[in-house]
Amino acid sequence: MSVSTLASDRSVCTPLPVLGRDIRVPLVTGGEVTYAALDYAASAPALQRVWDDVAAYAPYYGSVHRGAGYLSQLSTELFENSRADVAAFLGCREGDQVVFTRSTTDSLNLLAAVLPAGTRVFVFETEHHAALLPWERRADVEVTYLDAPRTPGQAVETLEQALAAREPYGPALVCVTAASNVTGELWPVRELAAAAHAHGARIVVDAAQLVPHQQVDIEELDCDWIAFSGHKLYAPFGAGVLAGRADWLRDADPYLAGGGASRRVGRGASGEVEVDWHEGAARHEAGSPNVIGAYAIASACKALTEEGFDRLAERERQLISAVREGLAAVPGVRVLSLFGPEAPRVGVFSFTVDGWNSSHFAAALSAEYGIGVRDGLFCAHPLVRTLVGGASSADGGCGSDEGAPLNAIRVSFGAGTPDEHVERFVAAVGELVRHGAKWSYRTEGGRCVPA
Repeated sequence: MSVSTLASDRSVCTPLPVLGRDIRVPLVTGGEVTYAALDYAASAPALQRVWDDVAAYAPYYGSVHRGAGYLSQLSTELFENSRADVAAFLGCREGDQVVFTRSTTDSLNLLAAVLPAGTRVFVFETEHHAALLPWERRADVEVTYLDAPRTPGQAVETLEQALAAREPYGPALVCVTAASNVTGELWPVRELAAAAHAHGARIVVDAAQLVPHQQVDIEELDCDWIAFSGHKLYAPFGAGVLAGRADWLRDADPYLAGGGASRRVGRGASGEVEVDWHEGAARHEAGSPNVIGAYAIASACKALTEEGFDRLAERERQLISAVREGLAAVPGVRVLSLFGPEAPRVGVFSFTVDGWNSSHFAAALSAEYGIGVRDGLFCAHPLVRTLVGGASSADGGCGSDEGAPLNAIRVSFGAGTPDEHVERFVAAVGELVRHGAKWSYRTEGGRCVPA
């Protein structure tokens, strides 16, 4: 679908209301324009529904668990109901646990902390650092990094070969993304889960980039755990989720030691502290829970479900087609991809532009067109370097735009993105490539900024 026909097609839903949709920003060339927030893959704007729900609850905010007062009881009920709502949203199985964390990164670090000693972890080098790095912190865990696949089938084959070759045969965990934060491409999660289970391994899915775009069902995917962040799900209030099997979580020491995780604390005969830890989700939720963050995630889950993921996904497919066709028409633009240009994806594109430093290009989009994108390596350094085919810039600035691109530019969008923002982005890319920037730029603090 071309950009010119995008706005005329009203067969699908309109953008969901989000905060900041009417914000005006200044342009270096003069005047103002409505800000086009196209960095959803980093943090999506809050849904108006989520903000309204949180604002309505805020006057009733109280301590969670053990409080005898009315507001404490109300907040506790809200917190635990939010847990149940998230479990329903994810299609959790009987016996699964939903643990509230701070983010996807926190969720995966929590899982790394509870792995049985001697676990073998298998992770593709294409992962976000949140999924790539936590496992190395355990001296008693062995990590195998798998090369970047070039097809979904190759991903499954690579994993099967690695699992079949593992010695000795013991506990194993596969960590894989559901949708890449760099390319937006969908990974074959069901097939990878089947391969993992066939070889006696478990699998955790980094669903941070999938949950905002498509319905996710933990039972249908047949995965053991799912991790995601509220701030990518239109609920930027500092919470995340780890949901899935309870046994490793129950058998390990608490992720954090403190109040809330402990059921009883006393002194032994010889003076040592004796602790009886909770066995449920509270075991890994020490401290005062982020009830507002949990409630915000639950609110977002309800809002997206009520709107209908089929309708949301159909509209996003139209936006994806507009961006794909628009970028393909601009000379010198190369969209990064592992699985090929037509591979199924969510609304995330990373690309390079011949002769342009990525920081310079992103700065010009912002300063001259009021468009917010991201540039760099996107906390997925091995993947971006593999796709770009070179080292990253030393300073990320605009010292020289000659030669091959050093990093990449990423545009990302979702349920709150108006058609006009995508149209303006595609037009701006074409103008910058064909006519150059209207303003001069300099490097400041490692970033390219208007001079």
